[in-house]
Amino acid sequence: MHIDENSKDAQLAPKRMDPTGNFLTTDQGIRVEHTDDSLKIGARGPTLLEDFHFREKMTRFDHERIPERVVHARGSAAHGYFQVYESQAKYTRAKFLQDPSKKTPVFVRFSTVAGSRGSADTVRDVRGFAVKFYTEEGNFDLVGNNIPVFFIQDGIKFPDIIHAAKPEPHHEMPQAQTAHDSFWDFVSLVPETMHMIMWTMSDRAIPRSFRMMQGFGVHTFRFVDAKNVSRFVKFHWKPLLGTHSLVWDEAQKLAGKDPDYHRRDLFESIEQGDFPEYELGVQILEEADAQKLGVDLLDATKLVPEEVAPVLPVGKLTLNRNPTNFFAETEQVAFCVANIVPGIDFTDDPLMQARLFSYLDTQLTRLGGPNFAEIPINRPLAPVHNHQQDGFGRHTSAVGRANYHPNSLGGGCPFLAGQQQGGFVHQPEQVSGQKLRARPESFKDHYSQAALFFRSLSAPEQEHLIDACRFELGKVESKAIQERVLEHFAKIDALLVTAVAEGLGLPAPKATPVTPKGPPASKALSMEAMKLQLPPSIKTRRIAVLVADGVDSDELLAVRKELEAQGAQLKIIAKRLGTVKAANGKDVPVDKSAMTTASVEYDAVFVPGGAASVAALKKDGESRHFVQEAYLHCKTVGVSKDAEDMLKACEIDPAAPGVVSGAKSGSGAALATAFAKALSNHRHWDRKDHDRVPA
Repeated sequence: MHIDENSKDAQLAPKRMDPTGNFLTTDQGIRVEHTDDSLKIGARGPTLLEDFHFREKMTRFDHERIPERVVHARGSAAHGYFQVYESQAKYTRAKFLQDPSKKTPVFVRFSTVAGSRGSADTVRDVRGFAVKFYTEEGNFDLVGNNIPVFFIQDGIKFPDIIHAAKPEPHHEMPQAQTAHDSFWDFVSLVPETMHMIMWTMSDRAIPRSFRMMQGFGVHTFRFVDAKNVSRFVKFHWKPLLGTHSLVWDEAQKLAGKDPDYHRRDLFESIEQGDFPEYELGVQILEEADAQKLGVDLLDATKLVPEEVAPVLPVGKLTLNRNPTNFFAETEQVAFCVANIVPGIDFTDDPLMQARLFSYLDTQLTRLGGPNFAEIPINRPLAPVHNHQQDGFGRHTSAVGRANYHPNSLGGGCPFLAGQQQGGFVHQPEQVSGQKLRARPESFKDHYSQAALFFRSLSAPEQEHLIDACRFELGKVESKAIQERVLEHFAKIDALLVTAVAEGLGLPAPKATPVTPKGPPASKALSMEAMKLQLPPSIKTRRIAVLVADGVDSDELLAVRKELEAQGAQLKIIAKRLGTVKAANGKDVPVDKSAMTTASVEYDAVFVPGGAASVAALKKDGESRHFVQEAYLHCKTVGVSKDAEDMLKACEIDPAAPGVVSGAKSGSGAALATAFAKALSNHRHWDRKDHDRVPA
């Protein structure tokens, strides 16, 4: 069958309802004459039960909501396509990984884990990164996170970790955060959580956007080739814009200023043609070499450092279309770890094995029964023929007498398919052993990779992780829980435990850090180190331009032209919407009023010249706060030569890192070039005085 990037959209198209030019009808197609008043006996009389339009309208409204996901309830999604770079036949027979000319349709959902559907986007949390590939062999769901490891080793503990992370049951607080006693009580008693704790307390848990966030399959899967040779594989998604984060103060403020910040960013980027792109990479591990790694590949709390097993780029994912209806697509999409295609198979990872059951079981309740695969967003593009029948929400109307196998009344159809006909064949694996509840000895190292992660971070990243631990544990009311966590930190790193203990006002236990197995550090674990491996770019970065009447529009135009040519986006911000009057008498359109936006929504701030404009901004407390807050968050701050007084008013040193001034860099295009170079660094962590800023 032929599948291309538009195939899923074509399949969904007949299911879309467009009211343009049509009459209002009931669900039965009966045209409605009046929908503002119920049918009554007299204008002030009782409503009649026979009013079928009223009853249908209210019944449908009463049942609009379905149970939200227990985890990953807050989500955003997009359509796109995946294209392999070259055939991966030497590793797998999966057809969507063979032909570089083919574009496989995908639907991708990003999410937070702990919060409800109404929680904020920018909370400190793990982010889901789930990809549904609509392949010619059926749906393949790669259901992962933006962190390559997980809290627990065995899925039987999943209800425990989620119950502990969710709001405490006696008062239903706190929402969408883990800074509370029950979470850290669990953590303190389950040392296998330590590696994941390092990740969630790091800047990885507050991504700048979904477009700048890595994704991981978490588990070890199998690739199986045409000769049934099996190899272990771990999946990686790497954003082409690089991996970047917010700072904690910024994330907290965004939760109030724009709780939909990540959702809005994804939607608007796609609408304006800045399509998010991610490279799919794989770590291929020969089964014969698995025992030599020093890491048990079945342990989901561990990763394989890229220095040990490099990530091989195999293809690119592009997101180029927003859903047409949030509920029908983003909310009703059902990802299942068990959805795989020939050429991909499972391992005995005990966390994965639990997910194979749990995801299917969850959809049965959330989507009202076993027919959720017939919901348009979940339907495979590959044809479906089987003897499943009946149940809630059945869409398919089967024909014929035979609804069983084997049969002769239906001509034996549908036929079974062997491997050569595309049938899925489970990889044979020798299994033996006693029936018991236990974990292997190889799972018992809980600290070495936590230490590897912490020691791989740059100094600013370590500082942010320490501050996050101080914040979270500072919210914990039980001193005993705090002390138990510090005992674990003492086995990870001396700096970590000493600094966190100092922030809690507790004595630090003696540090007995373990020695990381494998490399002493890994550049792939530090966002700052990864940043240096990419070419400098300001593509899709958002710049706030503060203006008032009297602005130098000629300089503004020159700077704007250069920055937008490099892919940046400029927003003109003033006290009011409409226009401001430039020094030359021209009108300058305003994109945002200062009341409706804030510095935390931008990557940098620029103040153009114009004596009257600068004088007005200097006197305005909100404008000064805007600049100071950007400086506090280590963002690039730029001013023209005529606007340097704005820096003085904000008590900002023009020579500070990431501060670009016209006096040093020139005007027009030269100033824009210098500004772009600074912005390409994304943050200026070497700004030593930022904490003094009263923002």
